[in-house]
Amino acid sequence: MLKHWPPLNALRGFEAAARLGSFHKAAEELHLTQSAISQQIRSLESFLEQPLFFRNGRSVALTDAGFDLLSTTQSLLQQLAVGIRRLEQYRKPNQLVVNTTPAFARHWLVPHLADFHRRHPQVDLWLLTTDEAPDMATQTIDIAVRDDLSAQAECSFRVLLEDRLYPACHRSVLEQEASARTTLHGEREMDWSHWQVQGGIDVGQQSQGLNFSDPGLLLDAASQGLGIALVSQLLAGRAHGQGLLVPMAEQRVRGPNWSWLVHRDSQDDPLTRSFCDWLLERFSAMDQHS
Repeated sequence: MLKHWPPLNALRGFEAAARLGSFHKAAEELHLTQSAISQQIRSLESFLEQPLFFRNGRSVALTDAGFDLLSTTQSLLQQLAVGIRRLEQYRKPNQLVVNTTPAFARHWLVPHLADFHRRHPQVDLWLLTTDEAPDMATQTIDIAVRDDLSAQAECSFRVLLEDRLYPACHRSVLEQEASARTTLHGEREMDWSHWQVQGGIDVGQQSQGLNFSDPGLLLDAASQGLGIALVSQLLAGRAHGQGLLVPMAEQRVRGPNWSWLVHRDSQDDPLTRSFCDWLLERFSAMDQHS
């Protein structure tokens, strides 16, 4: 594709001249000579095989093609500038990159982050959420905390907690006739077939209903009274504590394992250790109270 690209320096010169309406002002802004700007514009027009400016003495005005290219060029340069500024985060001395699932971030990690930040205000935490487990060998990630992890090369793998699942719904749903309750279906362990295979009792779940690929959205739907759902004890703890979810049975069945991957290059870093120690403390406290 690169052979179809005009010279980037020529695009910069064109954008400045078009925006300022002057080759002379563009040259001053870019610290070039006016002759250099003129040459860039001519080379760009030659590449595109059409004029971009009407020239009348020392004044210039954009052609229709010039107006069109200006919009595209400004969008391109702005996106490039944002991308370059974003690279600054990789040079932060106290940067700690933590990857997790959107559901875990929203329903567990973010509600607990105030405690971590209070204890370790020096840590510049970057929370990166992805639907798929990351490749720690190719991505700039210090720690991954997820329920879909397996061991990877160059990483320390550890199971932190075996989750438990139970059927739950909003209190208002319990007031409905059992036959009128909508069944909310998730994926993997959150699917009702898992509950049945594990010997879960019948709570009136139906094969039809509403389906969710994200366990976080499934939890939101149940908390808002859309129906009955099989929920994660770990993720539903906050909603249950706030009275948004009521268990429909005392029985619990096996859920996914929450694990971490810590990249080998980060294992001895004090920022990484502070987060790992905090996470172990939090998970241990939850395990003791479950």
